[in-house]
Amino acid sequence: MLRRLLGDWRPTWLDLLLSLAVVITGLAESFGRQGSQPGQISDPVPLAVGAVVTGTLLLLRRRFPTTLLIALISIGLTIRTVAGDGYYAAWHFYSTLILVHTVASAAELRSRRGLAGLACVLVAYASLQTFQRNDIAEFMISAVFIGVAYGSGILLRRQIDRTLRLAERAVRLEVEREERARQAVAEERTRIARELHDVVSHNVSVMTLHTGGVRMRLGEEHRRERDMLLGVEKAGREAIEELQLMLGVLRGSGDPNPGASQPSLERLDELVAQVREAGVDVRLRITGEPRPLPPGLALSAYRVIQEALTNVLKHSPAAAAEVVVAHGPTGLDLEITDDGTGDGTFPADVPDSDAQRSNAQRSDGQRSDGRYSGGHGLIGMRERTAMHGGELSAGPLPGGGYRVVARFPLDASVATG
Repeated sequence: MLRRLLGDWRPTWLDLLLSLAVVITGLAESFGRQGSQPGQISDPVPLAVGAVVTGTLLLLRRRFPTTLLIALISIGLTIRTVAGDGYYAAWHFYSTLILVHTVASAAELRSRRGLAGLACVLVAYASLQTFQRNDIAEFMISAVFIGVAYGSGILLRRQIDRTLRLAERAVRLEVEREERARQAVAEERTRIARELHDVVSHNVSVMTLHTGGVRMRLGEEHRRERDMLLGVEKAGREAIEELQLMLGVLRGSGDPNPGASQPSLERLDELVAQVREAGVDVRLRITGEPRPLPPGLALSAYRVIQEALTNVLKHSPAAAAEVVVAHGPTGLDLEITDDGTGDGTFPADVPDSDAQRSNAQRSDGQRSDGRYSGGHGLIGMRERTAMHGGELSAGPLPGGGYRVVARFPLDASVATG
């Protein structure tokens, strides 16, 4: 029965401390003021028992606040009837204040439960005035104490409600942010898969055609070689078919121009010209000796530069920017800097199309505490860089502006041309 009433409720440490305080002070008051003089307690046992019972009931104050307040009034009346010496115990007044505070914090005043609690508080105040002969000052003092206890309970309840709402909102925003980040990663990987599909399919097709051309040039005396090349052609065509089955479906509605060729670093001049037309003075500087790069790596490098410049246009009031492409012996280094504010402002949505997504958000992902929250542009650039074993860093410059640095390592075969 008791377990069914209490449910999963458990007393807190504060409940325990309040209970012990009432019991200890009640016992000290009951036996410490024992005597036959006016203002003393002739029979301390009823008051001591009442203090112990009240302290025990305070353990349940948050579970049954209104009921316990009524019980406390009854305990006080019972003690006065049994003791009969007119002494009013201080622990009873302290317990009344505690329960008044708890009643006020238990429910909204405009609710039925809140109105019932207010009625019990008024009854408790009225009962206090019957325990001893009080003057106007005593009436006002007890009214102030009861009012403060009730008002503090209301403020506590409102603060708790506000904290819970903020916590729920924070959790909801965190879930939404993680979901947007997952969607951004999935969309970026889908776009990368489409581009890889184009690159791999094209190269395998070229290999298959060249193999077929070599096979046709061989005479009948090279029948064994012709059969081997025919097997290579067959394997190449099967590979293309498998690619179309696995990745071809990614050529759906998300690809705005299925027939367009994939860009590379050779088209950086066109990209820079477009950004200049939009109002940003972009300087392109290429160092080192350019060499043929794997199509996938060249495409990823182009996309990183494109994303960084798009963020300059969209979210940084910059007047100038510089793109440095450094061809080194062991890697390809990219550096994109601008003279804007680098505030890292994000839009709230996650657009669907590639062009919108690249314009949607500054890639720094900077938060107010100086760290990076992983904006969608930054996610895309890091995905592309990490896909080739590279590293990417982004952040504001000390003197103003913003910088994106990406490094793509090259193996020995590529590095030597």
